[in-house]
Amino acid sequence: MHPAFSVIFLTTLIGVGQGLFLALFMGQFYSAAQFLPSQVSSSFYSTGSMIALLFLVAGLVSSVFHLGHPERAWRSAAQWRTSWLSREVIALPVTMGIIFIYGLMQYMGWDMVIFTTSTGAKLPLTLIVGGVGVLSVVALFVCTSMIYACIKFLQEWSSPLTVVNYFLLGSASGFTLATVFSSATEPELLNFYGGFAIALTILALFFRLASLYRNSRIKHKSTIQSAIGVRHNTIVQLAQGAMGGSFNTKEYFHGKSAFFLKSVKYIFLILVFPLPLIFLYSGMSNGSTGVLMAAFIIQYAGLVAERWFFFAQANHPQNIYYQTI
Repeated sequence: MHPAFSVIFLTTLIGVGQGLFLALFMGQFYSAAQFLPSQVSSSFYSTGSMIALLFLVAGLVSSVFHLGHPERAWRSAAQWRTSWLSREVIALPVTMGIIFIYGLMQYMGWDMVIFTTSTGAKLPLTLIVGGVGVLSVVALFVCTSMIYACIKFLQEWSSPLTVVNYFLLGSASGFTLATVFSSATEPELLNFYGGFAIALTILALFFRLASLYRNSRIKHKSTIQSAIGVRHNTIVQLAQGAMGGSFNTKEYFHGKSAFFLKSVKYIFLILVFPLPLIFLYSGMSNGSTGVLMAAFIIQYAGLVAERWFFFAQANHPQNIYYQTI
């Protein structure tokens, strides 16, 4: 497939925003359960929510650039009963709205303790709103990833690993950003977020390698015989039936060499996983916000490369017919 950078930035940016909000909620949950210092200021959660919201908005804006008629974008939500894209179009603004409400409640101090256990653990109202936001974030992860995982004839995408990788990669980048944010504002949370960022990055590496291994062993169901409808054992294609390129040859194939594709794979494997892990460990050891920020920037750059590779690796069956130009 031909990777569209607007979609690449959409999926990676909202992934960071979703992951960051999951990190904020987990921090508040652990704090309410008295596993973390309970004196964390509400401004930490409100400011963090606004940062997460900015990433979601940036992703939404970037998605507009691959629309032929942006003024008709609202119509994309009409097929929500059958289309994962329509469900994503609905889930994204809902998630943004809940995160905004959560951040506003933290900023304005609109909170009250709903329940207190015998051990002193508390259930504040903002935690309930945050829990609803987590459900919305998870639903958005599922909707976004299922847009690709549900396409059965693109065998590289049609796997539960696609959903798992979208969730883990987005969460890892969000927790890495939370580590940077906590280092600058609430240093006592640094090891908490940093530990989760490292664990999620390692877990994401395992599942991404699993998907690469699976895709390398795929036996494609489509053949040149099935592509052109001729049941003959020996078929040699000399031309695609046209003198030049077309929409099919431009949009369903990345146009890069096998060497370039392999290079991008190794680049993102290095940028998304080992380098951020090194920078995270180093930044946590000396409390350097700059080093931690470098970890996030490097990891996000790697995620852009990873998402490009994800789209480019999908081999559309129509390329069998249009392979010779």
